[in-house]
Amino acid sequence: MSEPFLARLPMGDDLLQAMTREFRKRSITKAAFTLIGAVTRAALGFYDPVAGEYDTLEFHEQLEILSCTGNVSEKDGEIFVHAHALFSGKEYLCVGGHLMPGTIIFAAELWGNPVPGPTPVRKFDEPTGLALWSHD
Repeated sequence: MSEPFLARLPMGDDLLQAMTREFRKRSITKAAFTLIGAVTRAALGFYDPVAGEYDTLEFHEQLEILSCTGNVSEKDGEIFVHAHALFSGKEYLCVGGHLMPGTIIFAAELWGNPVPGPTPVRKFDEPTGLALWSHD
């Protein structure tokens, strides 16, 4: 099994893509992680179960990453990073939700912690409309 790791992510990169690259280059298919830092733009989602899709809201400002946690598993044969994040701006007000593509790094430090055992595989779940870990 791989060891836990620390990584500084590149300024200007998409946060989800940068995290995925770090797990991919270490061949880590299952993990838990936490991340702190700041972004120049954040994209957050809130899942609408009636519509069966994420409502996305973008924040085009410098924000601190107060908390970003999630897990790594497999979806469609690829490493998949699932994260939720909490941000705060210069007024010290918080916004949070499902981390979406389009969140741009100012500075970010990732702690990845591989998990032993079989890799969870995400498959479409009819009742929720989401790609959830399979019961198989």
